[in-house]
Amino acid sequence: MFKKILIANRGEIACRIMATARRLNIATVAVYSQADCHALHVQLADEAVCIGPAASSDSYLRGEHIIDACHASGAEAVHPGYGFLSENAHFVESLAAAGIAFIGPDPRAITVMGDKITAKQIAEKAGVNVIPGFTDVLKDEAHAVEVARAIGYPVMLKASAGGGGKGMRVVANTAECREGFARASSEARSSFGDDRIFMEKYIENPRHIEIQIMADAHGNVIYLGERECSIQRRHQKVIEEAPSPLLDPGTRERMGDQAVALAKAVQYRSAGTVEFVVDNGQNFYFLEMNTRLQVEHPVTEAITGLDLVELMLRVAAGETLPLRQEQVSLCGWALECRLYAEDPIRGFLPSSGRLVRFTPPRSGPAVRLDSGVEEGSEVSMYYDPMLAKLISHGEDRKQAIDIMSTALDGFYIQGVASNLQFLASLIHQPRFREGLLTTHFIDEEYAHGFNPGDGTIEDPRILVAAAAWVHIHYRQRAAGIEGQLVGFERIIPEDWVVVFGDRQYPCTVKSVGGRPQITYDGKILSLESDWRCGQVLFEAKVCGTHRTFQIRRQGLGYQFSHAGSCHAVLVLSPREAQLLEYMPVKAPMDLSAFLLSPMPGLLLSLSVEPGDEVKAGQELAVIEAMKMENVLRADADKVIREVLVKVGDSLMVDEKIIAFE
Repeated sequence: MFKKILIANRGEIACRIMATARRLNIATVAVYSQADCHALHVQLADEAVCIGPAASSDSYLRGEHIIDACHASGAEAVHPGYGFLSENAHFVESLAAAGIAFIGPDPRAITVMGDKITAKQIAEKAGVNVIPGFTDVLKDEAHAVEVARAIGYPVMLKASAGGGGKGMRVVANTAECREGFARASSEARSSFGDDRIFMEKYIENPRHIEIQIMADAHGNVIYLGERECSIQRRHQKVIEEAPSPLLDPGTRERMGDQAVALAKAVQYRSAGTVEFVVDNGQNFYFLEMNTRLQVEHPVTEAITGLDLVELMLRVAAGETLPLRQEQVSLCGWALECRLYAEDPIRGFLPSSGRLVRFTPPRSGPAVRLDSGVEEGSEVSMYYDPMLAKLISHGEDRKQAIDIMSTALDGFYIQGVASNLQFLASLIHQPRFREGLLTTHFIDEEYAHGFNPGDGTIEDPRILVAAAAWVHIHYRQRAAGIEGQLVGFERIIPEDWVVVFGDRQYPCTVKSVGGRPQITYDGKILSLESDWRCGQVLFEAKVCGTHRTFQIRRQGLGYQFSHAGSCHAVLVLSPREAQLLEYMPVKAPMDLSAFLLSPMPGLLLSLSVEPGDEVKAGQELAVIEAMKMENVLRADADKVIREVLVKVGDSLMVDEKIIAFE
C-alpha cells in the first residue's frame, strides 16, 4: 500500500479522499490555487503545495505543476477525484513517465470511454444496448440539421468529450438545432478543448440510472448495484438515490451484466460508472461511461457498506478485489442531496462570497455530510458551486426521505445564496415521494420557477404556536433589561395576533410555570422546546409533531423556513393588527430600461451595438459562469441606447450591461 498520496483536486472530494487515507495511515498532500490557500482541504492535508493562480486553467488543470508537487513532496501516487484531470489520459501517461502511480484506470480506457462516439461503438460490439443515433462527428450546423431530420426530432446534441451537462442540448426543430449546435460546440471547446458534436435520438420521459462497477488489474469486475440520478437541472444531477425505485431484480442484473461486459471489453481497472437512460418499461440504453469516482458514490457506499476510495487505492496498489459478485449485498436505501451556492429564486444563478454561517445538521449512522467548506470559507466564482453533499440512509425509501427532510431543515447557511430550501421543497413533492421520476421532473414540477413563499403550512396552528413562542421569549428578554424607568417598565400583554400569508390568527399567551402557554381558537397549543433567543434553529414538539424551523429576524417580524417553504410572520398587538391594512407597500425600483447581469461571470460576447433594434427573444449577450454559458435575451422589442460593458469584463450580480431607450 502507498505511504503517501497526492490528491489532485479541491473541495469536498479532496476532503473525502483524505478521510479514507487517514484511516489507512496514508499521508496526504493537497494542492491548491492561490484562491484556495485557506481552503478546508488544505487544512486537512498533512502537507500542501501551491500550484498556481486562481483560474483552474493555471492551477488544477496544469498536470506538470502537479507532477512537480509529487516530486517535491515524495508522493507515490495521485488520486484525481472527479473533474479537472480525472479523465485526462495525457496526464495519466505523464504520471507514469515520471514514475508516479495513478489511482484510477489506465490511459487507454480513459481515452476510448471519454470519447462518446468511440465508447458507443465499443458498447455495441460488447452487446450493450445503445440509443439509436448518428455515431460520427457532425461537420457543421447544416449537417446537424440534415441528420436531425433523418433521425426525427427531438434529438440530443452531445459533445464527444463532454460530461456534466456541458456541450449538451435537446432540440425539437431546425431553428433550435442550429443554435443548439453553436452553443454546444462552443461550450465543448471552452470546457474540454474539443468541439466535436454527435447526435442521438432523444428518449421521451427518460430516467437516468447508472451502474457502479469496480475492477482490478487481474481481470476481476463486479457491479455494486445502481443509482437513480433522474432528478437533474440542465443535465446536472441534484438528488441521487440507491437503489432505484424503478428497477426490479431482473433488470438490475441485466444492466449490471452489460456494465461488466463493457468494462471487460476495455480491460478496465478501478472504479467506474456505466450510465444508462431508461424508459418506464425498464428498457435501458447505454449513455456513457465515467472513468472515475462519481460525485454520488456515497449512496452506493451506504447501501453496500463498502468504501469505494479504499477499493480504488487497493486496486491501484496491485491488490485483487476483496469480494466476488455473489458477495455484494444491498442494504436499505440512501439519498444524496447536492448543496450548491446558487439562488433558486433567481433561476439558480451561481452565488459567491463568504459563508458567514455554515451549521450542518447532526451527523450519525443515518446522516453523512461530505463537505469542502466550513464557516468562514470563501466561495469563489472560479470553481464549481457545490458546497457539500448531504447523505441519508434508512431501512427503506420512505425512512431515507424522512431522515433527509429533517436533516435539511436542520442545515443553516448564511452569507451566500444556496439551494437548501429548494432541496427541502423537492423531496416533499408527492410525485418524488411516489418515485415517479424522470429527467424532466424539475422542469415539470417547477415550471414557473421556485419561490419558497408559495409554500403552504399543512397545519397553521404549528406556525402560530412557534411564532408566538419565539416572540414572547424576545419580549421577555427585553422586559428583563435592568434600569428601566420606574412606572414605564415593559409589560407583556397576553393578547396577540400572528399574521402570515393573508390571514390573521388571534391568540393568547400566558405564563404558566415560567413557560408560555399559547391558546388559539379556544384550545391550548402544546409546545415543548429548549430554544433560546438568538438561535437560528427552532426545534420543538408542536401540536404533537416534531418540527425544525429556521428563524431570521426580519425588521419587526420574523422569517420562518421549514420543508422548503418560507413565511414572513408578524406577531402584533390586536390594535397593530387592525392598522396593518393601512400600511403602505414600497414598490420595487423599475430597472426595465436596463439589461442586468443575473450572475457573477465573464462576458463572452455581445450581439448588439448602440442604435440596434432588437426583437423579443433575440440574443443580446452570453455570460460564462461556473463553466456554463448563459444566453441573455431581450424580453420585448427594444432599441439599444448604450452598451455599458465590453467583452472580457468580469461582471457582478445586477451589473448593468445594456441600456435601452
